[in-house]
Amino acid sequence: MDNNNNSLLSRFESFFEGFIFWSRWVQAPLYTGLIIASFLYLYKFFQELLYMMKYITIWDETEVMIKVLGLVDISMVMNLVVMVTIGGYSIFTSRIDVDMHEDKPLWLEGLDAGQLKIKLATSLASISGVYLLKTFMNYRNEVEKTSTEGVIIEIVIHMVFIISALLLSQTEKITHSYHSSHTLPASDEEEEGEGHH
Repeated sequence: MDNNNNSLLSRFESFFEGFIFWSRWVQAPLYTGLIIASFLYLYKFFQELLYMMKYITIWDETEVMIKVLGLVDISMVMNLVVMVTIGGYSIFTSRIDVDMHEDKPLWLEGLDAGQLKIKLATSLASISGVYLLKTFMNYRNEVEKTSTEGVIIEIVIHMVFIISALLLSQTEKITHSYHSSHTLPASDEEEEGEGHH
């Protein structure tokens, strides 16, 4: 009787663990949604570009720079979406077999959850920097329409992103150095074993 109970429990445990492992696919629709959002953002990019082409002759250099920074902002957000989609899927859902692909992005080399966090944090800091630069350009043109408090808040947000990225990278560096110092290569372990003999 005990053997039957243990067998039943073992089968249930295997089924439940398999179900938990399968649950990672719940994220797949989210990444699909991000891909659809990328196409919508692509539409927005070309909409802004056509708007620029329409009014380029009547704008001054500063206005053109602000609009171009808006396009840069959109492209950087697109980079962030791509990073989350491909990186998140390959780390948390299923491995993407592109190791031998000639177009494999460099940022995918040795990517893990910690490195993805650092890349996301630095991307957010970069996006924040572009947005801050755009605000400064607007502030220089229209001082009366942009509050000083708003600019200060954006500076603080930008600094928070930078500090977060630095702290994440430092934490990842400490973690990797700890693991490498406590993990001996197989050859070193064999040499130590031979030394004891």
